[in-house]
Amino acid sequence: MTFSQVWAWFTDPANWQGTDGVPSRVLEHLLYTGLTLLIALVIAVPLGAWVGHSGRMRWLVTGANAARAVPTLGLLFAVSMFVGPLIKSDLAFVIPSIAVLVLLAIPPLLSGTYAGIDSVEPAARDAARGMGMTGWQVLAKVEAPCALPLFLSGLRSATLQVIATATIAASVSLGGLGRYLIDGLASRDYVQMICGSILVAVLALIADGVLALLEKRAVSPGISGRATRVARSRARHHDAPSDPDSAGADRPETDPRQAALVGPGSTGPAEATAATGTPSERDRT
Repeated sequence: MTFSQVWAWFTDPANWQGTDGVPSRVLEHLLYTGLTLLIALVIAVPLGAWVGHSGRMRWLVTGANAARAVPTLGLLFAVSMFVGPLIKSDLAFVIPSIAVLVLLAIPPLLSGTYAGIDSVEPAARDAARGMGMTGWQVLAKVEAPCALPLFLSGLRSATLQVIATATIAASVSLGGLGRYLIDGLASRDYVQMICGSILVAVLALIADGVLALLEKRAVSPGISGRATRVARSRARHHDAPSDPDSAGADRPETDPRQAALVGPGSTGPAEATAATGTPSERDRT
């Protein structure tokens, strides 16, 4: 397998048309990812906000992180074998796949939300309560904005994991970019497998870049630290001493009387003294 073979696969119009084409598979992959993240957000964000705000049941976060050790592919097969006989439609494969991906996406979202809410300074909470805010107002107007960086970090992690792992849906006869991996392995078409892997990696990088831009726009400069960095940069630029130019603009001006005594050929006080002599020598003469 060479680079020319990979390039030939990507430039073949047949791979970009029909239900098996790249655009169709990318849309299926994005559909699985979007549905998974939506369900995981509905479950993890309120739960993580409540745990971080109240400080109760923190073991839920620890248990969710421990659940990451469960093998996703094995869990998918187990859930499919259990749910499959109960459902007489294509949902028999869709539901287990989405359920497994949701279990994969919940831990980073739950941890990010909890960590962001829990890391808010107690002084900020006390100040908000001193202003007469209720508990829900403190959560919505103080803790949630401060928790936004860590929450978005968890969202980026969950998105990358789901995009990369959604390829296993093809192992239970679903679509997505995983079809190139499963079908390529079955037919020993390793070029197709490599191209499918490249597509998954590119999709993950694009999604991460979009979320990074969203984080930069959504997070307040005062919270992200950009305002502090800009202020320090401006202060250093303002306090930096100016360098003397080649013409000597920063040199002290020469007294005209001294220049008259020294003459045009002298360059400093030392030469002026040598040329005119000390005051005592002038008096003796």
